[in-house]
Amino acid sequence: MVMKIYINNSEIEPSAGCATVLDVLRQQGLDTDGVAVGIGGRVLPRSQWSETPLAEGMRITVIRAVCGG
Repeated sequence: MVMKIYINNSEIEPSAGCATVLDVLRQQGLDTDGVAVGIGGRVLPRSQWSETPLAEGMRITVIRAVCGG
């Protein structure tokens, strides 16, 4: 069975080697500098990205900081 998760409402099927939030961000080619990650409406501290396992149906929100006004 293939796991499905969502990043910013886009369905993703992580590869077999993806086990954590950090793994899937890297798999998707997302630059992690200046980025905040949320799961279930809560900010996930950067220190937990490599420790947080992926789960079926997980909804990850990635927000990029932008300078200017």
